[in-house]
Amino acid sequence: MGTQDFSGMVLVAGATGRTGVWVVRRLQAYGIDYRLFVRSESKAIACFGPLPPERLVVGSIESPADLENAVAGCSAVISAIGAYVTDPDAPPPSVIDRDGMSTFAKVARENGVRQFIQITSLAVTRPEHPMNRYGGVLNMKLQGEAAIRSAFSDTGGSHTILRPGGLQDGEPFQNRLQFGTGDTLMGVINRSDLAECAVISLWHPKAVNRTFELINGEPGVQTGLEPFFGQLP
Repeated sequence: MGTQDFSGMVLVAGATGRTGVWVVRRLQAYGIDYRLFVRSESKAIACFGPLPPERLVVGSIESPADLENAVAGCSAVISAIGAYVTDPDAPPPSVIDRDGMSTFAKVARENGVRQFIQITSLAVTRPEHPMNRYGGVLNMKLQGEAAIRSAFSDTGGSHTILRPGGLQDGEPFQNRLQFGTGDTLMGVINRSDLAECAVISLWHPKAVNRTFELINGEPGVQTGLEPFFGQLP
């Protein structure tokens, strides 16, 4: 297994967020071609420096036309988009995590994207979770997940849904990871390791059409994170 099993361009959605920046760094580390889909060109330049026009699409997940422009020529999407629930001026989770992701998945598949990798959250199956006080954000993410699965359930398409624990900063490869299914894990994970796992999902067979949770395990320097996918049944 390795990057030789993936070819094509990856659209990184939400690329200027702290997780999205790490996704771009890890794609660069593997030499994988990418394009950024962001709301703010100035923020993208602040994060990555000057970018050629073909590397950057500025737009909104709420606009099908912007999405069509973004996915053109891409074979995969890695999305770190999520609603900003603590910003009263930001669109609510129903607009971003449910309706926006549903439109995104549909437009991507209709325009030739073969793989859709989405980052959501632990506890999306727990309606009683306190986070749902913020516009039902976990419920909205769960509905967005379902839309992605539906759009990429046909022959030739695949999806991966990553449900990370609480996100924290830190360099990659400093911890063992714990993977699981059934939404039973609790814990945290470094954004850098989450980004690495999203990129590995481009080619790892255990990630195909899978939804799984991932958190930090015991500290310990790792040479790579692919072996932890073996925890999945």
